[in-house]
This record gives sequence, C-alpha cells and structure tokens, in this order.
Amino acid sequence: MKLFVLVLVLSFPFAAAASAAPQQKSATSFETAPTGEFEEIDTEVGVWTASLGDAVIDAGHRKSGRRCLHIVGGERRQVVLVPRLDADVSALTFWAERWTRREPFEFRVERFDRGKWREVYRGDDEVVIGTFKTYVRVPLESNPAKLRFWCTSPSGVLIDDLRFARAAPMELASVTTRQPMVPCLIGKKRNTVARIEIETVGGLQPLSLREVRVNLRGTTSLDDVESVELCDPQGERFGRALPPARELVFSGSRVLQEGANALLVSVTLSPRADIDHFVDAGCDSIAFEDGTRAVPDVANPPGAQRCGIALRQGGDDGSVGYRIPGITTTNAGTLIAVYDIRWRNRGDLPGDIDVGMSRSVDGGRTWEPMKVILDMGNDPKFRYDGVGDPSILYDSVGDTIWVAATWSHGNRSWRGSGPGITPDETGQLMLVRSDDDGRTWSEPINITAQVKRPEWCFLLQGPGRGICMRDGTLVFAAQYQDTPEKKRMPHSTILYSWDRGKTWQLGTAPEPNTTEAQVAELDDGVLMLNMRDNRGGSRSVYTTSDMGETWTEHPTSRKALVEPVCNAALLRANEGTLLFVNPAVRKAPRRRMTIKASGDLGLSWPIERQLLIDEGTSAGYPSATMIDEHTVGVFFEGSAAHLTFMRVPLSALD
Repeated sequence: MKLFVLVLVLSFPFAAAASAAPQQKSATSFETAPTGEFEEIDTEVGVWTASLGDAVIDAGHRKSGRRCLHIVGGERRQVVLVPRLDADVSALTFWAERWTRREPFEFRVERFDRGKWREVYRGDDEVVIGTFKTYVRVPLESNPAKLRFWCTSPSGVLIDDLRFARAAPMELASVTTRQPMVPCLIGKKRNTVARIEIETVGGLQPLSLREVRVNLRGTTSLDDVESVELCDPQGERFGRALPPARELVFSGSRVLQEGANALLVSVTLSPRADIDHFVDAGCDSIAFEDGTRAVPDVANPPGAQRCGIALRQGGDDGSVGYRIPGITTTNAGTLIAVYDIRWRNRGDLPGDIDVGMSRSVDGGRTWEPMKVILDMGNDPKFRYDGVGDPSILYDSVGDTIWVAATWSHGNRSWRGSGPGITPDETGQLMLVRSDDDGRTWSEPINITAQVKRPEWCFLLQGPGRGICMRDGTLVFAAQYQDTPEKKRMPHSTILYSWDRGKTWQLGTAPEPNTTEAQVAELDDGVLMLNMRDNRGGSRSVYTTSDMGETWTEHPTSRKALVEPVCNAALLRANEGTLLFVNPAVRKAPRRRMTIKASGDLGLSWPIERQLLIDEGTSAGYPSATMIDEHTVGVFFEGSAAHLTFMRVPLSALD
C-alpha cells in the first residue's frame, strides 16, 4: 500500500465566510531566493538589499517551506526592503527566531519617512529562542516606502513568512487539510496526524474561530488512541478530547491572523497500542463566531500514518540525545538494537558517548530497558573516552552477536585521530560480543593492531549493520582515512573474519572519498558495498567476489540511489529482494526517509516499490533487519524522535 499527501481545498456554503476576493501576493517564505549571501534579491513582497556578510538565505531552517532569511551575527547587521504593494496595508507581520541566548540581543524594524528612519518595532525582549515561536505584528498607518531590519547579536535572528496585511476587513481565502507523512509513535506526547490550514486576507476586523469538527474514521482501532487534542504549531491548545471517538467536536475561541493560520490534530497513543495499526484523522468542518461554517468536499485525504515506537528520545535515561542506529535479528527471533548514548550533547566524537543496547523478544512491539554495553571511561581529561558509531552483526552459525565501535581516547576521532596504533595516537577499533542472545556482553576487545596500517590516520567500522555470509564469513563495512600526505582521503572497505571472530582482515578500497557503507551478499560469495559518497547526490556501489581484493563498479553506481551525503541501510530481504533505506533527497536537509525494494538484487529500484515512512527533517541515519520472512524492522533517526522503530510488511512494497 502506498501513502500519499493530498491537499484538499474546502468549499464554503456561506458567502460571508467564503469571499471570492483574491489573495494578494504579499507573503514570502523566501522560497524563490537563492541560498547564501546576497546583495540584492527580488521576492514576492519586494526587493531586499544588504551588504555582503550581513544576511543570508538559509536553507536549513524555516517556519514554512524550506528557506528563511537569516540576519547574521555581528553589530548592527541589517537588510532593507523596498516593498511592492498594490493596495493599502494595515500591518507588517512575520515570524522570528532568536538564534542564541548569548547577549547582547537587539532587534529593530524601522521605516523610512521624510528623509529619516523611524523605529516601528523593538523586539529585544519579545523575540525568543526556539523554532519560530515569535509572531510579530507591526501596525502601519500608511504604506511604507522602505523598511529596515537590523540586529546586534552574536548569532543573529531568523525571519520567515513575512507579509503585509491589507487595510480591509478580514475574509477567508481558503482552508486546506494536510496529512503529514510521518509515523505516529508510542512514547511521543504529541503526534500530528492532520494539519488544518486557514488562509485569510485583510487585517481589519479579524475573524474568530469557534468550533472545529475532527474525525478519526480511518483509524484502525480507537483502543490505540489515549487522547486527541487540537493546538497551534506553538503548542497552545484549542481543545482536547478524552476519551477519543470517531467524531470529535473542539470548541474554543481563536482570533485569526492575516495570512496563514494552522491548527494541528495531535494524538497520544496508548502504551499498549498495536504498532502494526494505522492512525488517520480529518476535518469535517470549521465554524466562526459569526455563525458561518466551512465544510470540506472530502473530510479525509487517502492514506494514514503507520504506528511505531519512539524507542529513544532526548532525556531518556538521563541522556541528552541518541544517534547512529544499528539493528539485527537472532535465530531466536530476538531484535537487538544498538546506538550512541550521547550523554551531554548530540555532537559526534570526541565526547561523553557510550554504546547502548535495547532488546525485544516480541518482534519489536515492546522493548526491555536500555543497557550500556560499551563504556571506555569517564575521565574529562580524555574527553570522557567516548566510544560510538556502532555497527551490529549477528553470526547465525556461531549464535553470537558482535558490535563494533570506535573509541576516542581524548581527541582521537575523525579530525583528531592520526597515524599510529596506540590509543594515544589514533582511534581504536573495538568489539564486544554476546553469546546469550544479548542478555550479557563481553569486555571490550581491541582489534586495532590486527587490521590498521600504522600510516593511516583512522580506521573504524561503517556504522549500522554487518552480515553473516552463507558460508559463515562475518563481514562489517569499514572505512579508513589515508595518510596525512594523501590529505586524509577517506575510503570505504570491508572488515571480515573467517574464524568466528577470532581474527579479522581488511579488504581494499573500491572508491576514494567514500565513508559510511553498508554491505549485502548477492549471489554466493558476491558482496555489494553501498557507500556514502562525499561528492553528494547519489550512492557509490561496487561488488566483489574475492572478499575485497578486487572490485567492480555496479551499473547503478552514482545513478540510482539519491542521497544528501548520509548513511543508509542495505538488506537482503529474501532470495530475490534487496531493500534500501535512506533519506531519499539529493541535498540537505536530510528528509523523506524511504524504503525501496529491488526485485533484481539492486539492478533497478522501481518507483512503485518505494514507501515513504517519514517526510520530516532528521539526522537521517537508518538501519533495517528482517523480523520474519514477511516483515522488515526499520530503526532510524526520525523527525518525530531521536530513534524510531517501525514494523513494515514486505507487502507494502509490492
């Protein structure tokens, strides 16, 4: 089954609530502007000018769309707007975000009148830190010839969704219902399952919303839902329904702003919810204080949100964050998930990082408490001896679980590691093992001296998941940085063992400037290495039939699998099917986590066999395992939780 996002424009039976007045082009999310620094840009609202270095168009942050304006850090950095207006306006509105708590912070808006600038807004104490939490409305008694925005701050201020309100009574322009394609998660307080967007024109005599009728008719079981609430994107509640029902009425009072307004239908799942189920929501109608009502032509867009589990979130077990997922399935059917526990911040090594493990014996429906399985120390002198970027491998012949990770004794990670073998010189390649289905784990095993060339700057695993080949050979993907003379050029390769993990060997590198890779066995003895390519845009893919002594470029390399320079997951699902999971976009930010299926072992990836599971922006690393012959478990860095787990039937990819 394929899920799609559909935009529905609602019809309005009452003329008073559905004026035919056209909406002016008086709003900008900076979507048409090129990213980066600028001296002059032309947008819907007018022409912006700035000195080079004062402002940028930022593609990594936004209130809506994919871009915003960033007045950068410094003293009195400024941009000037010459508005393009075709009607009288009553106000300037926009959303703003302060970048840092560090002082000083001054933010002003000024208009040019009679040869001088006059202040019309002072946001020093109003604009706050957070994801565009500050809505700014600046009354204008007449149309401005020019406006100046300036900021003094260490890191500046973000501005988005800027518009001019018409000097006319507010009228309803449109109402749409959108269904975000993100998972609905157990353990997450608010899961947005529908977004009701109300667009108005005119800034005078604002409309006031009185009632919203919502339905959960497409939800598999109401027993999965603990509560439903209606709130704005900043979390201010319009109403809450407890217990939930198939049809819900939310009553309250909300004065609408000129332009874009949004209400989110959010659910909290029961801890006992079935993660094989779906949650669906729609909007039946909205009503205003004047008695008018808008009724949609279609109450519910097709599709629904898959349930899942917020397996790790910031704050769980006292950790600030979690990253770098890996997952495997044992012969007993047990799921073993590993990841970085990033105790103090979400940054990479070096830092206070340990490897954590979660275990499930019921196919991922419930999970045991987290265990720390690899901890190399806690001395601040050595940057807490962080160890992380785990990769997990299950030896189905020896019934042993292996986890590989990199240990940074001080600053001995991607930038600080150097030539040599000892912990004082270079990052260490560490292993731990479990011989009892993940219940207990061995002491750390250091294999750096076995496999690292002393002249290399760094050697580590490719995080995610390794494999046990049909002949019992154990294989991790790996990566190394070349010598300083070769400018630390990174290369992907394989790390393998023919003797159940007693000794390990390293293959050669198929392609330079590649890093995090995943490995799968195709035909007997043929390995595919699917690599993150630092050139960006798409994955590099090579195969080997001699354990990495020689490599052959695959026909799909740098063509078939788009990526924004990120890790991915590669999995042999059955004899004929290969699965691939990654954020399926060419450029950052990482988003649109997608599962793809290939029926010819990677020669083609047909669009009809692709499933979007999370459209939101995230850190983007995935891992995957077959739970049983019909179901894949996907463990990934999602937009709704640091680490998300979902069960997806293979039939959803047919």
